Amino acid sequence: MLNKIAGLLFLAVFFVGNAIPSAEVPQQPPSDDALWAKALRIHREAIVVDTHSDVTSRMLDEGFDIGRRASDGHMDIPRMKEGGIDAQFFAIYVAARYAREGGSARRALDMIDVVYRALEQYPNDLELALSAEDIRRIARAGKIAVLMGIEGGHAIEDSLGALRMFYRLGVRYMTLTHTNTNNWADSSGDQPRHNGLTEFGRQVVREMNRLGMLVDISHVSDKTFFDVLETTRAPVIASHSSARALTNIPRNMSDEMLRALARNGGVVMVNF
Repeated sequence: MLNKIAGLLFLAVFFVGNAIPSAEVPQQPPSDDALWAKALRIHREAIVVDTHSDVTSRMLDEGFDIGRRASDGHMDIPRMKEGGIDAQFFAIYVAARYAREGGSARRALDMIDVVYRALEQYPNDLELALSAEDIRRIARAGKIAVLMGIEGGHAIEDSLGALRMFYRLGVRYMTLTHTNTNNWADSSGDQPRHNGLTEFGRQVVREMNRLGMLVDISHVSDKTFFDVLETTRAPVIASHSSARALTNIPRNMSDEMLRALARNGGVVMVNF
């Protein structure tokens, strides 16, 4: 299943943040009108997958109604439809403070619950997708396929059992770290403690491979990244990352990392 989902992601057009409304022209249209028209045609014909939206946090913490057009923020159902989004990964973001204070798994469960509540509230617009075929079927039905990705591996609280349970609840990728180094993987945003992945971290990657859950390397340290590629038996993704050659910060990916990920068969979704 993982290879099927990764294959679909590879063929899709990816937008993180606001999608470009297909019925509108941009505020600053490109000089080559023919090129812009071609881009819009490809956008409309492709299965468009946004692999990372943090609107879930707003839904849980602020009671944000995703079904109503908002005057702020980046995402709601009306704008997703206008932008031609076919499939949306809702980020199950678990802040670093939960790793320090406790409650990481509970926070993840609360966020998963709010996604399920949106599915129940808007059954004519949203439908849960668990596979690439689900995404295709839901897109044909004219609805938005809803998927979930955990952001921050500390959400599993060092338990492969918890990882499996999250998969059963519908989580289809996990970002191994957020800005914090956890007990088994170093982050690009924190001090290294493990020189990359620990042995348990490698077990996590192998179990994700077995389940069919995509391994997301956004936010991880360079050493963790290369340890993941050494361990994985399936393509990996960067759900929201950018090029270090353009913006030189540890969070971004070097040219060496980008080439290595390409050899792995994985994909990078540009963060903007």
